[in-house]
Amino acid sequence: MSDDIRRNMALFPIGIVMKLTDLTARQIRYYEQNELIHPARTEGKQRLFSFNDVDRLLEIKSLIEKGLNIAGIKQVLLLNEPEPVITEITEKSEQKRKELSDKELHEMLKQQLFNPAASRLGEPSLIRGELSRFFH
Repeated sequence: MSDDIRRNMALFPIGIVMKLTDLTARQIRYYEQNELIHPARTEGKQRLFSFNDVDRLLEIKSLIEKGLNIAGIKQVLLLNEPEPVITEITEKSEQKRKELSDKELHEMLKQQLFNPAASRLGEPSLIRGELSRFFH
């Protein structure tokens, strides 16, 4: 499976994303309402987030901590990525997600964290520092 497909696979429910990012569900929904992130939705309307979504949320969190407002964040994100990455649930990705055990998902997350080539644009991933606390 290619890295792009893996990074955009809808895997994480909002509860996991809240733990990974230290954001509240309300904050995450607010960023979605303002079109800063585009998580996938299951048929039951549950949000599922990808590695790219988690990266984006941590980037948003970092920009807010630097004092930017939502309009400023939109501009920064637009400069960095003109076309937003929309997480989609495809038949193939949904089948793969259902097949993944917690251990395999944990291993994928660990691989994304510690593989510099896995980050977007070849830059160190923002989630590396944020999420490394989960791995000892």
